[in-house]
Amino acid sequence: MKNNLIFLIALFNIVFGFSQNPIFTHMYTADPAPHVWPEDDRLWVYTTRDEPGSNNHYGMTDYHAFSTTDMVNWTDYGRVLHLENVDWAESHAWAMDAVYYRGQYYLVYCMKEAGIGLFRTGIARSDVPQGPFTDLGYVKGVEFGQDPAVFIDDDGTPYLYWGHDRKCFAAELNEDLMSIKPETYVDLTAQLTHVFEAPWIHKYKEKYYLTYPGLTPRRWPQKMFYAVADQPLGPYEFKDCFIDDFEGQSGTNHGGTVTYKGKDMMFYHSAWLSGGLSETRSVMADYLNYDKKGNIIPIVPSKKGLGLAKRTRTTIHLEAENGFAAGGSLYNVFVDTWIKGYSGKGYVTNFDNPYDHVSMLAQVAKPSKFRFKVRYASPEGESNHDVLINSHKYSEFVFPQSETFREIDFGIVELKAGDNLVRIFRSDWKPSAGELAVDYIKLEQVFEDEN
Repeated sequence: MKNNLIFLIALFNIVFGFSQNPIFTHMYTADPAPHVWPEDDRLWVYTTRDEPGSNNHYGMTDYHAFSTTDMVNWTDYGRVLHLENVDWAESHAWAMDAVYYRGQYYLVYCMKEAGIGLFRTGIARSDVPQGPFTDLGYVKGVEFGQDPAVFIDDDGTPYLYWGHDRKCFAAELNEDLMSIKPETYVDLTAQLTHVFEAPWIHKYKEKYYLTYPGLTPRRWPQKMFYAVADQPLGPYEFKDCFIDDFEGQSGTNHGGTVTYKGKDMMFYHSAWLSGGLSETRSVMADYLNYDKKGNIIPIVPSKKGLGLAKRTRTTIHLEAENGFAAGGSLYNVFVDTWIKGYSGKGYVTNFDNPYDHVSMLAQVAKPSKFRFKVRYASPEGESNHDVLINSHKYSEFVFPQSETFREIDFGIVELKAGDNLVRIFRSDWKPSAGELAVDYIKLEQVFEDEN
Protein backbone atom coordinates (compact mmCIF):
# COMPACT_ATOMS: atom_id res chain seq x y z
CA MET A 1 0.00 0.00 0.00
CA LYS A 2 2.84 2.35 0.91
CA ASN A 3 4.58 1.69 -2.42
CA ASN A 4 1.35 2.40 -4.31
CA LEU A 5 0.97 5.71 -2.47
CA ILE A 6 4.54 6.71 -3.29
CA PHE A 7 3.93 5.82 -6.95
CA LEU A 8 0.73 7.91 -7.12
CA ILE A 9 2.50 10.89 -5.52
CA ALA A 10 5.29 10.56 -8.06
CA LEU A 11 2.77 10.49 -10.90
CA PHE A 12 1.01 13.55 -9.45
CA ASN A 13 4.31 15.42 -9.52
CA ILE A 14 4.96 14.25 -13.09
CA VAL A 15 1.61 15.51 -14.32
CA PHE A 16 1.18 18.67 -12.27
CA GLY A 17 4.75 19.61 -11.35
CA PHE A 18 5.46 21.81 -14.38
CA SER A 19 6.62 19.18 -16.85
CA GLN A 20 6.66 18.84 -20.62
CA ASN A 21 5.69 15.18 -20.50
CA PRO A 22 2.96 14.21 -21.10
CA ILE A 23 2.62 16.50 -24.12
CA PHE A 24 -1.21 16.78 -24.04
CA THR A 25 -2.70 17.11 -20.57
CA HIS A 26 -6.29 18.07 -21.42
CA MET A 27 -7.24 14.74 -23.01
CA TYR A 28 -6.26 11.06 -23.00
CA THR A 29 -4.35 10.42 -26.22
CA ALA A 30 -2.29 7.52 -27.57
CA ASP A 31 -0.60 6.02 -30.66
CA PRO A 32 0.94 9.32 -31.87
CA ALA A 33 1.83 9.74 -35.54
CA PRO A 34 4.05 12.86 -35.93
CA HIS A 35 4.60 14.55 -39.31
CA VAL A 36 5.87 17.69 -41.01
CA TRP A 37 4.04 18.50 -44.24
CA PRO A 38 5.48 20.26 -47.30
CA GLU A 39 5.34 24.08 -47.22
CA ASP A 40 3.98 24.01 -43.65
CA ASP A 41 5.99 25.29 -40.70
CA ARG A 42 3.96 23.31 -38.17
CA LEU A 43 4.59 19.94 -36.60
CA TRP A 44 1.49 17.75 -36.79
CA VAL A 45 0.62 14.86 -34.47
CA TYR A 46 -2.36 12.57 -35.12
CA THR A 47 -3.62 10.46 -32.22
CA THR A 48 -6.22 8.03 -31.03
CA ARG A 49 -8.31 8.99 -28.00
CA ASP A 50 -9.03 7.00 -24.83
CA GLU A 51 -12.38 7.49 -23.15
CA PRO A 52 -12.20 8.81 -19.55
CA GLY A 53 -13.09 6.11 -17.03
CA SER A 54 -12.58 3.31 -19.52
CA ASN A 55 -11.06 0.00 -18.43
CA ASN A 56 -10.52 -1.35 -21.95
CA HIS A 57 -9.46 -0.25 -25.44
CA TYR A 58 -12.55 -1.64 -27.18
CA GLY A 59 -14.53 1.57 -26.79
CA MET A 60 -12.10 3.75 -28.77
CA THR A 61 -14.12 5.58 -31.44
CA ASP A 62 -12.30 8.62 -32.84
CA TYR A 63 -9.09 10.40 -33.85
CA HIS A 64 -7.63 13.87 -33.22
CA ALA A 65 -5.14 16.17 -34.95
CA PHE A 66 -2.74 18.52 -33.16
CA SER A 67 -0.25 21.11 -34.41
CA THR A 68 2.47 23.33 -32.98
CA THR A 69 5.22 25.68 -34.10
CA ASP A 70 7.25 25.66 -30.86
CA MET A 71 6.58 22.24 -29.21
CA VAL A 72 5.10 24.09 -26.21
CA ASN A 73 1.84 25.65 -27.40
CA TRP A 74 -0.41 23.16 -29.18
CA THR A 75 -3.71 23.34 -31.06
CA ASP A 76 -6.23 20.50 -30.81
CA TYR A 77 -8.53 20.63 -33.87
CA GLY A 78 -11.08 18.35 -32.30
CA ARG A 79 -12.44 15.14 -33.69
CA VAL A 80 -11.23 14.53 -37.26
CA LEU A 81 -12.78 11.09 -37.89
CA HIS A 82 -15.23 8.98 -35.89
CA LEU A 83 -16.55 5.45 -36.13
CA GLU A 84 -19.97 6.83 -37.07
CA ASN A 85 -18.42 8.46 -40.19
CA VAL A 86 -17.25 5.04 -41.49
CA ASP A 87 -20.06 3.01 -43.04
CA TRP A 88 -18.14 -0.28 -43.29
CA ALA A 89 -16.87 -0.39 -39.68
CA GLU A 90 -18.42 -1.48 -36.40
CA SER A 91 -15.81 -0.85 -33.65
CA HIS A 92 -12.17 -0.50 -32.56
CA ALA A 93 -10.83 2.84 -33.81
CA TRP A 94 -7.29 1.83 -32.99
CA ALA A 95 -3.93 3.12 -34.16
CA MET A 96 -3.50 5.23 -37.29
CA ASP A 97 -1.04 7.19 -39.37
CA ALA A 98 -1.31 10.17 -41.71
CA VAL A 99 0.29 10.94 -45.04
CA TYR A 100 0.50 13.80 -47.55
CA TYR A 101 0.33 12.35 -51.05
CA ARG A 102 -0.22 14.08 -54.39
CA GLY A 103 -1.67 17.23 -52.90
CA GLN A 104 -4.07 15.59 -50.44
CA TYR A 105 -3.92 14.58 -46.79
CA TYR A 106 -4.85 11.04 -45.82
CA LEU A 107 -5.65 9.41 -42.51
CA VAL A 108 -4.68 5.74 -42.66
CA TYR A 109 -6.41 3.98 -39.78
CA CYS A 110 -7.81 0.66 -38.62
CA MET A 111 -11.28 -0.41 -37.52
CA LYS A 112 -13.12 -3.72 -37.40
CA GLU A 113 -15.35 -4.47 -40.37
CA ALA A 114 -19.05 -4.75 -39.56
CA GLY A 115 -20.39 -8.30 -39.50
CA ILE A 116 -16.94 -9.85 -39.91
CA GLY A 117 -14.93 -8.59 -36.94
CA LEU A 118 -11.62 -8.43 -38.81
CA PHE A 119 -9.44 -5.35 -38.68
CA ARG A 120 -9.26 -3.44 -41.94
CA THR A 121 -6.92 -0.62 -42.88
CA GLY A 122 -9.13 2.33 -43.75
CA ILE A 123 -8.29 5.37 -45.87
CA ALA A 124 -9.85 8.81 -45.31
CA ARG A 125 -9.03 12.03 -47.15
CA SER A 126 -9.01 15.78 -46.55
CA ASP A 127 -7.70 18.77 -48.47
CA VAL A 128 -6.41 20.33 -45.22
CA PRO A 129 -4.15 18.68 -42.62
CA GLN A 130 -6.53 19.33 -39.72
CA GLY A 131 -9.43 17.48 -41.33
CA PRO A 132 -12.12 16.45 -40.82
CA PHE A 133 -11.42 13.44 -43.04
CA THR A 134 -13.88 11.69 -45.35
CA ASP A 135 -13.70 7.91 -45.48
CA LEU A 136 -12.86 6.32 -48.85
CA GLY A 137 -13.07 2.64 -47.86
CA TYR A 138 -10.42 0.14 -46.86
CA VAL A 139 -7.21 -1.08 -48.48
CA LYS A 140 -7.67 -4.21 -50.60
CA GLY A 141 -5.21 -7.06 -50.21
CA VAL A 142 -4.56 -6.44 -46.53
CA GLU A 143 -5.92 -9.07 -44.17
CA PHE A 144 -6.26 -8.11 -40.52
CA GLY A 145 -4.80 -4.68 -41.20
CA GLN A 146 -4.21 -3.48 -37.64
CA ASP A 147 -1.90 -0.58 -36.68
CA PRO A 148 -1.07 0.73 -40.17
CA ALA A 149 1.79 3.06 -41.03
CA VAL A 150 2.57 4.60 -44.42
CA PHE A 151 6.02 5.57 -45.62
CA ILE A 152 6.60 7.65 -48.77
CA ASP A 153 10.13 7.08 -50.04
CA ASP A 154 12.27 9.78 -51.64
CA ASP A 155 11.20 8.63 -55.11
CA GLY A 156 7.52 9.05 -54.21
CA THR A 157 6.74 5.33 -53.80
CA PRO A 158 4.16 4.66 -51.04
CA TYR A 159 4.59 1.67 -48.72
CA LEU A 160 2.17 0.27 -46.16
CA TYR A 161 3.21 -1.52 -42.94
CA TRP A 162 0.92 -3.21 -40.45
CA GLY A 163 1.16 -5.63 -37.55
CA HIS A 164 -0.74 -7.46 -34.85
CA ASP A 165 -0.29 -10.23 -32.27
CA ARG A 166 3.43 -10.94 -32.87
CA LYS A 167 3.31 -10.41 -36.65
CA CYS A 168 4.42 -7.66 -39.05
CA PHE A 169 3.83 -7.23 -42.79
CA ALA A 170 4.62 -4.71 -45.52
CA ALA A 171 3.85 -4.02 -49.18
CA GLU A 172 4.02 -1.32 -51.80
CA LEU A 173 0.76 0.55 -52.31
CA ASN A 174 -0.81 1.32 -55.65
CA GLU A 175 -1.02 4.98 -56.66
CA ASP A 176 -4.58 5.42 -55.35
CA LEU A 177 -3.51 4.04 -51.93
CA MET A 178 -6.59 1.80 -51.98
CA SER A 179 -4.81 -1.51 -52.59
CA ILE A 180 -1.40 -3.11 -52.28
CA LYS A 181 0.69 -4.59 -55.07
CA PRO A 182 0.44 -8.31 -54.21
CA GLU A 183 3.81 -9.17 -55.72
CA THR A 184 5.54 -6.83 -53.21
CA TYR A 185 3.92 -8.28 -50.08
CA VAL A 186 6.46 -9.42 -47.46
CA ASP A 187 6.18 -11.05 -44.04
CA LEU A 188 8.75 -9.30 -41.85
CA THR A 189 7.91 -11.19 -38.65
CA ALA A 190 10.97 -13.44 -38.53
CA GLN A 191 13.29 -10.46 -39.03
CA LEU A 192 11.91 -8.45 -36.08
CA THR A 193 12.84 -10.00 -32.75
CA HIS A 194 10.06 -9.71 -30.14
CA VAL A 195 7.72 -7.92 -32.58
CA PHE A 196 4.12 -7.62 -31.45
CA GLU A 197 2.38 -4.84 -33.47
CA ALA A 198 2.50 -1.19 -34.62
CA PRO A 199 5.44 -0.82 -37.06
CA TRP A 200 6.76 2.64 -37.98
CA ILE A 201 9.31 3.50 -40.67
CA HIS A 202 11.73 6.42 -40.88
CA LYS A 203 14.91 7.07 -42.83
CA TYR A 204 18.26 8.15 -41.39
CA LYS A 205 21.45 8.48 -43.43
CA GLU A 206 20.11 6.33 -46.29
CA LYS A 207 19.09 3.54 -43.92
CA TYR A 208 15.50 2.46 -43.21
CA TYR A 209 14.64 2.16 -39.51
CA LEU A 210 11.64 0.08 -38.50
CA THR A 211 10.58 0.74 -34.90
CA TYR A 212 7.94 -1.33 -33.13
CA PRO A 213 6.58 -2.36 -29.71
CA GLY A 214 7.36 -5.91 -28.65
CA LEU A 215 7.22 -8.42 -25.80
CA THR A 216 10.13 -10.42 -24.39
CA PRO A 217 8.55 -12.99 -24.77
CA ARG A 218 4.84 -12.49 -24.05
CA ARG A 219 5.82 -10.41 -21.03
CA TRP A 220 3.83 -7.24 -20.65
CA PRO A 221 4.28 -4.29 -20.77
CA GLN A 222 5.64 -3.61 -24.24
CA LYS A 223 9.13 -2.27 -24.89
CA MET A 224 10.17 -0.38 -28.04
CA PHE A 225 12.61 -2.08 -30.44
CA TYR A 226 14.08 -1.32 -33.84
CA ALA A 227 15.66 -2.94 -36.89
CA VAL A 228 17.53 -1.46 -39.88
CA ALA A 229 17.54 -2.21 -43.64
CA ASP A 230 18.95 -0.92 -46.92
CA GLN A 231 15.55 -1.14 -48.65
CA PRO A 232 12.07 -0.19 -47.38
CA LEU A 233 10.79 -3.77 -47.64
CA GLY A 234 13.89 -5.26 -46.08
CA PRO A 235 15.46 -7.57 -45.25
CA TYR A 236 15.81 -6.00 -41.80
CA GLU A 237 18.56 -6.57 -39.27
CA PHE A 238 17.36 -6.51 -35.67
CA LYS A 239 19.25 -4.03 -33.50
CA ASP A 240 18.05 -3.45 -29.95
CA CYS A 241 15.51 -2.12 -27.46
CA PHE A 242 15.52 1.68 -27.28
CA ILE A 243 12.67 2.35 -24.81
CA ASP A 244 12.82 -0.15 -21.96
CA ASP A 245 10.42 -0.51 -19.03
CA PHE A 246 9.79 2.76 -17.19
CA GLU A 247 7.73 3.79 -14.21
CA GLY A 248 4.15 4.70 -15.07
CA GLN A 249 4.20 3.13 -18.52
CA SER A 250 1.09 1.76 -20.17
CA GLY A 251 0.74 -1.93 -20.95
CA THR A 252 1.09 -0.95 -24.61
CA ASN A 253 3.46 1.42 -26.31
CA HIS A 254 3.18 2.87 -29.79
CA GLY A 255 4.75 5.80 -31.55
CA GLY A 256 6.67 7.38 -34.37
CA THR A 257 9.64 9.56 -35.17
CA VAL A 258 9.90 12.97 -36.82
CA THR A 259 12.53 15.59 -37.63
CA TYR A 260 11.37 19.13 -36.89
CA LYS A 261 13.49 22.27 -37.02
CA GLY A 262 16.63 20.16 -37.15
CA LYS A 263 15.75 18.00 -34.14
CA ASP A 264 14.89 14.28 -34.24
CA MET A 265 12.12 13.30 -31.85
CA MET A 266 10.31 10.16 -30.76
CA PHE A 267 6.63 10.33 -29.86
CA TYR A 268 5.09 7.46 -27.86
CA HIS A 269 2.64 7.04 -24.98
CA SER A 270 2.49 6.29 -21.26
CA ALA A 271 -0.12 6.16 -18.50
CA TRP A 272 1.20 9.18 -16.61
CA LEU A 273 -1.80 11.48 -16.99
CA SER A 274 -4.28 8.91 -15.64
CA GLY A 275 -2.11 7.89 -12.69
CA GLY A 276 -0.98 4.55 -14.12
CA LEU A 277 -4.19 3.30 -15.77
CA SER A 278 -3.13 1.50 -18.94
CA GLU A 279 -6.45 2.08 -20.70
CA THR A 280 -6.28 5.87 -20.43
CA ARG A 281 -2.97 6.88 -21.96
CA SER A 282 -1.07 10.06 -22.71
CA VAL A 283 1.29 11.11 -25.51
CA MET A 284 4.96 11.66 -24.67
CA ALA A 285 7.92 13.07 -26.62
CA ASP A 286 11.69 12.87 -26.21
CA TYR A 287 14.66 13.65 -28.41
CA LEU A 288 15.90 10.81 -30.60
CA ASN A 289 19.70 10.54 -30.86
CA TYR A 290 22.10 8.23 -32.66
CA ASP A 291 25.67 7.17 -31.99
CA LYS A 292 28.43 7.34 -34.62
CA LYS A 293 27.44 3.94 -36.00
CA GLY A 294 23.82 4.95 -36.50
CA ASN A 295 22.49 3.04 -33.51
CA ILE A 296 19.59 4.63 -31.64
CA ILE A 297 20.68 5.78 -28.19
CA PRO A 298 18.14 4.45 -25.63
CA ILE A 299 15.48 6.89 -24.45
CA VAL A 300 14.77 7.16 -20.73
CA PRO A 301 11.35 8.84 -20.32
CA SER A 302 11.33 11.80 -17.96
CA LYS A 303 8.92 14.55 -16.99
CA LYS A 304 11.34 17.06 -18.53
CA GLY A 305 10.75 15.60 -21.99
CA LEU A 306 11.90 18.02 -24.67
CA GLY A 307 12.78 20.53 -21.98
CA LEU A 308 11.62 23.62 -23.85
CA ALA A 309 9.31 25.03 -21.17
CA LYS A 310 7.91 24.32 -17.74
CA ARG A 311 4.83 22.78 -19.35
CA THR A 312 2.86 22.54 -22.54
CA ARG A 313 -0.47 24.22 -23.17
CA THR A 314 -3.23 23.16 -25.57
CA THR A 315 -5.95 25.27 -27.15
CA ILE A 316 -8.97 23.47 -28.54
CA HIS A 317 -9.82 25.09 -31.89
CA LEU A 318 -13.20 24.11 -33.34
CA GLU A 319 -14.32 25.34 -36.75
CA ALA A 320 -18.06 26.04 -36.75
CA GLU A 321 -18.63 24.85 -40.32
CA ASN A 322 -17.41 21.28 -39.71
CA GLY A 323 -20.71 20.18 -38.19
CA PHE A 324 -21.51 16.46 -37.97
CA ALA A 325 -18.13 15.40 -39.35
CA ALA A 326 -16.44 16.81 -36.24
CA GLY A 327 -19.10 15.71 -33.73
CA GLY A 328 -21.25 18.83 -33.82
CA SER A 329 -24.34 19.91 -35.72
CA LEU A 330 -25.88 22.74 -37.74
CA TYR A 331 -29.59 23.30 -37.01
CA ASN A 332 -31.45 25.65 -39.40
CA VAL A 333 -28.23 27.51 -40.13
CA PHE A 334 -25.87 27.22 -43.07
CA VAL A 335 -22.25 27.70 -44.10
CA ASP A 336 -21.43 30.87 -46.05
CA THR A 337 -18.31 32.57 -47.43
CA TRP A 338 -19.58 36.08 -48.27
CA ILE A 339 -17.81 37.87 -45.38
CA LYS A 340 -14.11 37.61 -46.16
CA GLY A 341 -11.37 36.83 -43.68
CA TYR A 342 -12.81 33.60 -42.25
CA SER A 343 -10.60 30.67 -41.35
CA GLY A 344 -11.22 27.13 -42.51
CA LYS A 345 -13.79 26.68 -45.26
CA GLY A 346 -16.37 29.24 -44.20
CA TYR A 347 -18.50 30.37 -41.30
CA VAL A 348 -21.94 29.57 -39.92
CA THR A 349 -24.76 32.11 -40.19
CA ASN A 350 -28.55 32.55 -40.66
CA PHE A 351 -29.63 32.35 -37.02
CA ASP A 352 -33.11 33.57 -38.01
CA ASN A 353 -35.42 31.69 -35.66
CA PRO A 354 -35.44 30.84 -31.95
CA TYR A 355 -33.07 27.92 -31.18
CA ASP A 356 -31.36 27.95 -34.57
CA HIS A 357 -27.88 26.87 -33.56
CA VAL A 358 -24.41 25.57 -34.27
CA SER A 359 -22.84 23.08 -31.88
CA MET A 360 -19.23 21.94 -31.62
CA LEU A 361 -17.70 19.01 -29.73
CA ALA A 362 -14.89 19.50 -27.21
CA GLN A 363 -13.40 16.39 -25.57
CA VAL A 364 -11.37 16.43 -22.34
CA ALA A 365 -9.96 13.90 -19.88
CA LYS A 366 -11.03 15.47 -16.59
CA PRO A 367 -13.31 18.26 -15.34
CA SER A 368 -11.37 21.34 -16.37
CA LYS A 369 -11.55 25.10 -16.78
CA PHE A 370 -10.96 26.77 -20.13
CA ARG A 371 -10.98 30.33 -21.40
CA PHE A 372 -13.76 30.58 -23.97
CA LYS A 373 -13.29 32.71 -27.10
CA VAL A 374 -15.42 33.09 -30.22
CA ARG A 375 -14.35 34.49 -33.57
CA TYR A 376 -17.35 36.15 -35.17
CA ALA A 377 -18.64 38.95 -37.35
CA SER A 378 -21.87 40.91 -37.00
CA PRO A 379 -21.86 43.58 -39.72
CA GLU A 380 -25.37 44.96 -39.26
CA GLY A 381 -25.34 45.57 -35.52
CA GLU A 382 -25.05 44.05 -32.08
CA SER A 383 -26.09 40.38 -31.84
CA ASN A 384 -27.59 38.74 -28.76
CA HIS A 385 -27.16 34.98 -28.51
CA ASP A 386 -26.93 32.35 -25.79
CA VAL A 387 -24.31 29.68 -25.15
CA LEU A 388 -25.12 26.25 -23.80
CA ILE A 389 -22.32 23.93 -22.70
CA ASN A 390 -23.81 20.52 -22.08
CA SER A 391 -26.85 21.27 -19.91
CA HIS A 392 -25.43 24.43 -18.37
CA LYS A 393 -26.63 27.70 -19.85
CA TYR A 394 -24.14 30.50 -19.49
CA SER A 395 -25.35 34.10 -19.25
CA GLU A 396 -26.43 35.88 -22.41
CA PHE A 397 -23.56 36.59 -24.80
CA VAL A 398 -23.47 39.94 -26.55
CA PHE A 399 -21.55 40.17 -29.80
CA PRO A 400 -20.82 43.85 -30.55
CA GLN A 401 -21.20 45.07 -34.11
CA SER A 402 -18.19 44.12 -36.23
CA GLU A 403 -17.98 44.26 -40.00
CA THR A 404 -14.93 41.99 -40.00
CA PHE A 405 -14.11 38.83 -38.09
CA ARG A 406 -12.71 39.36 -34.60
CA GLU A 407 -12.18 37.29 -31.47
CA ILE A 408 -14.11 38.05 -28.31
CA ASP A 409 -13.17 36.66 -24.89
CA PHE A 410 -16.12 35.45 -22.83
CA GLY A 411 -14.10 34.37 -19.79
CA ILE A 412 -13.79 31.04 -18.01
CA VAL A 413 -16.09 28.08 -18.61
CA GLU A 414 -16.07 24.58 -17.15
CA LEU A 415 -16.01 21.35 -19.13
CA LYS A 416 -16.79 17.87 -17.82
CA ALA A 417 -14.77 14.72 -18.46
CA GLY A 418 -15.54 13.23 -21.87
CA ASP A 419 -17.74 14.86 -24.52
CA ASN A 420 -18.83 18.49 -24.22
CA LEU A 421 -21.25 20.06 -26.71
CA VAL A 422 -20.81 23.82 -26.99
CA ARG A 423 -23.93 25.31 -28.59
CA ILE A 424 -24.36 28.90 -29.79
CA PHE A 425 -28.02 29.65 -30.48
CA ARG A 426 -30.55 32.39 -31.07
CA SER A 427 -32.43 33.29 -27.92
CA ASP A 428 -36.21 33.04 -28.08
CA TRP A 429 -36.87 36.04 -25.87
CA LYS A 430 -34.78 38.94 -27.10
CA PRO A 431 -34.50 40.31 -30.66
CA SER A 432 -31.10 40.60 -32.29
CA ALA A 433 -30.23 43.58 -34.48
CA GLY A 434 -27.30 41.88 -36.17
CA GLU A 435 -26.89 38.75 -38.26
CA LEU A 436 -24.27 36.72 -36.41
CA ALA A 437 -21.56 34.86 -38.34
CA VAL A 438 -19.61 32.31 -36.26
CA ASP A 439 -16.16 31.40 -37.58
CA TYR A 440 -14.75 29.23 -34.78
CA ILE A 441 -14.49 28.84 -31.03
CA LYS A 442 -11.37 28.46 -28.92
CA LEU A 443 -11.05 26.81 -25.52
CA GLU A 444 -7.69 27.69 -23.97
CA GLN A 445 -6.33 25.53 -21.16
CA VAL A 446 -6.38 27.18 -17.75
CA PHE A 447 -4.21 25.74 -14.97
CA GLU A 448 -5.12 25.83 -11.29
CA ASP A 449 -2.10 27.95 -10.34
CA GLU A 450 -3.23 30.58 -12.87
CA ASN A 451 -6.69 31.12 -11.38
